[in-house]
Amino acid sequence: MRNYTKVLKIAPAFLLAGTMLHAQTKDSLKTADIEQVVLIGYGKQKKTDVTGSISSISSKDFNGGATSPAQLIQGKTPGVSITGNSGAPGAGSSIRIRGIGTLNGSQSPLIVIDGVPQDFNGISGAADPLSLINPNDIETFDILKDASATAIYGNRASNGVILVTTKRGSAGKLKVNFSTLASVSTKMKNTPVLNAAEFRDFINANASAAYAAKLGNADTNWQDLIYQTAWGTDNNVALSGGIKGLPYRLSLGYNEQNGIVKTNSFRRTSVGLNLTPKFLDNHLSVTVNAKGTFTDNQFVAGGVIGEATYFDPTQPVYSGNSAYGGYYEWLLNGGLNVNANANPLARLAATRDVSSIWRGLGNIQLDYKFHFLPDLHFNVNAGYDYAKSDGAKTENGLYKVAFADKGRYRSYSQEKKNKLLETYLSYTKNVEAINTNVDLVGGYAYQNFYRFEPFAPTFNGNNVPPVMGNNVEVRNVLLSFYGRGIFTIANKYIVSASVRRDGASRFWNGVDKKNLWGTFPGVSLAWKINEESFLKGKGINTLKLRAGWGKTGNQELRDVADYPAYSSYNLSNGGAQYYMGDTFYQMLRPNIFNPNLTWETTTTKNIGLDYGFAKNRIFGSIDLFEKVADGLLVDSPIAAGDVSNHNALNAGTMNSKGIEGSITLVPVKAENTTWELSFNATHYNSEITNLVNGADANYYIAVGDISGGVGNKIQAHVVGNRPYAFLVYQQVYDNAGKPLDGVYVDRNGDGKINASDQYYYKSTQPDAILGFNTKFTHRNWDAGLSARAVIGNYVYNNAASNSSLQSGSTNEYLQNVYYTAVDNKFSIPRYFSDLFVENASFFRLDNVNVGYNFRDVFSPGSSLRVYGMAQNVLVITKYTGVDPEVFGGIDNGYYQMPRVYSLGLNFNF
Repeated sequence: MRNYTKVLKIAPAFLLAGTMLHAQTKDSLKTADIEQVVLIGYGKQKKTDVTGSISSISSKDFNGGATSPAQLIQGKTPGVSITGNSGAPGAGSSIRIRGIGTLNGSQSPLIVIDGVPQDFNGISGAADPLSLINPNDIETFDILKDASATAIYGNRASNGVILVTTKRGSAGKLKVNFSTLASVSTKMKNTPVLNAAEFRDFINANASAAYAAKLGNADTNWQDLIYQTAWGTDNNVALSGGIKGLPYRLSLGYNEQNGIVKTNSFRRTSVGLNLTPKFLDNHLSVTVNAKGTFTDNQFVAGGVIGEATYFDPTQPVYSGNSAYGGYYEWLLNGGLNVNANANPLARLAATRDVSSIWRGLGNIQLDYKFHFLPDLHFNVNAGYDYAKSDGAKTENGLYKVAFADKGRYRSYSQEKKNKLLETYLSYTKNVEAINTNVDLVGGYAYQNFYRFEPFAPTFNGNNVPPVMGNNVEVRNVLLSFYGRGIFTIANKYIVSASVRRDGASRFWNGVDKKNLWGTFPGVSLAWKINEESFLKGKGINTLKLRAGWGKTGNQELRDVADYPAYSSYNLSNGGAQYYMGDTFYQMLRPNIFNPNLTWETTTTKNIGLDYGFAKNRIFGSIDLFEKVADGLLVDSPIAAGDVSNHNALNAGTMNSKGIEGSITLVPVKAENTTWELSFNATHYNSEITNLVNGADANYYIAVGDISGGVGNKIQAHVVGNRPYAFLVYQQVYDNAGKPLDGVYVDRNGDGKINASDQYYYKSTQPDAILGFNTKFTHRNWDAGLSARAVIGNYVYNNAASNSSLQSGSTNEYLQNVYYTAVDNKFSIPRYFSDLFVENASFFRLDNVNVGYNFRDVFSPGSSLRVYGMAQNVLVITKYTGVDPEVFGGIDNGYYQMPRVYSLGLNFNF
């Protein structure tokens, strides 16, 4: 472990000094006369001419066996961090490009699928809307990271843009691809709590005789009982070819994954159709994309992982009688002990939480090349994204979880209709007189986002009328005008400039339009130094210096009303009615609003260098960047006496600086053997430089809910620190290094411990993110490996902080404790001790695969690839919990990532 720690300390300095991984492995081994083309938003460009910071990853570089699109590119490119929202199948991932650049604004990049920008809101019953797309249909990801590249997307691009292109057919005879994958998933390990013998010793040593008498005689590992070995399958068939000049691709897919926690499952059926015909003597190109998915989810019962962690291991699973479904439960005075943890297996038996989601995403793109001016194109893109979800949660009244209500039932639904219409002109011309290539784009876009959610009351078996509320029906409109010019002079010097003007209905205040419109410019330059005469013949294939500046926006607010600038009223909910006579009446209540609210803006500077040597056997890039976010969208506490205790404000600024880089090496490139190695590294630091103007120096915004207590939060946003810094007390230790119960450092020296002695300690932001990938082929054999390391990130271990001697002397029941409680012997939970903020640096071996390709197995040109694969193979960390990679940095019953073993077949004929 010590050697590992030394390696991690040395690696960032080594990589950031210049040997960094280039994730752009797409087409790296193709012949030099084939130019790699990347998407840049409303157009494409040769990779060698790109002026912004853009990474492109193609299907040949994807991680195999992925069940969501984000998993395909995990660890493949610098500056992009992908963290699983949960280990549950279908849970999806959270993507961050160059760190956190906002507080209450959306932190997710804009996703554009086949030219259709997606919204940032989730779909009820789906953990991640991107997970509804079949990853087997995806051809490339083009990731736009700096503002000079993203400014063309305006007020939704502050967190970067990811352009997703799905696979298309090509003219020719019918080609069939069929793949099938079978997988087995297992848990990594259990949360380290005490076993039955250890727990007996703990209670006998630290609890009263009355509580020790409550110990049972069983030896139950509750975590083992809720987890299972889960199987899964992924099957896909694709037909592609051309019929009388009509290229097509039709795909069908079925994915079924069972979760490692019992009762949890995910099933997705998908269909995709792509048509790319040409008309009018090839002057009119038409692209039709249509994708449909149907998803069934059965979610794990909420809280069951925590209950399996804490339930007394000396108690049996079953009580021996029929009460409460026959399961053992803690009783008090002849009835249920309502304060005690529920039997986790009883919760699984009592709960059925399911959803079904239908989604259709389609668009038609027209590209007309004028007959009288072939260099001028007229483009139309019309898209429609429809989603319908229905879900229901039922809790059986026979069991403790719903016994008091004699059962509970809640059903919900949601409908979303998003429309897109874009038109733009593009003009590309090589002006030989001045040796300059001109590429111009100018256009208009209209997007309409509609969402309807009927209020979903919870019914119970007591026949008590449910609390009623209001339906939600929201429509948002975004209007945009944009333009871009790219000028390539003498194939050496490239100048690119873009501007977008956006108008967003989200900030309509009902009075004026001053906050509706914003302008977002971007400019970048590139110098292809390798094209200069003094470097010709020097063995340098690529040496390009890039520099860019741009401004982008963020209009997406999390946990804030859809129209936060508009003064409006809603009917009060069922718990806030006015009693007059013998009747309760719902009243109109004002909503909190801020008429001056508008989007936040981010200004980015970037300078980069792309390089390639030895016939591109060594190539990569390095980038330095700085992002300054202004007018941060902040959900801030406000003065008492208003209609709410918080409001959305443009109240802060944040500065982020970083460096990222990559290097790809091809040590072996022979007729029958190739070996490719890739490394990438990212370092960045974000700091809040201002919050609410006029606030005193001690002002902070508390965030980060934890389990234990009511309303406890463990993180804060404060000026001068990283976002999501942990706000804790500094623990005091004795001479033997043991923490002293409830003893903290008196940081302000006033002789007593109070809130003013808390300090900001570490954060979830890592110091460095590293990625490693390798691919090896020899004749018909192939093998690959991908791994990541995250250094300097911290996680709050809520399971440890919840454990104390109080677990054996509270509310007439016993609950298990984290193993550290035996030595700490804290009398009560010390939630705010910095002891529980742990270093969660880790090295993870994400994927290992090996395959063999049988050629001409059915007919000439056909093939059969057989391969085996393991995912989440190995994790090395000092973090004491189950998994150090916890999204949000608070580990309070996290659904761990499974370890997956797969065997697959891929037929081509």
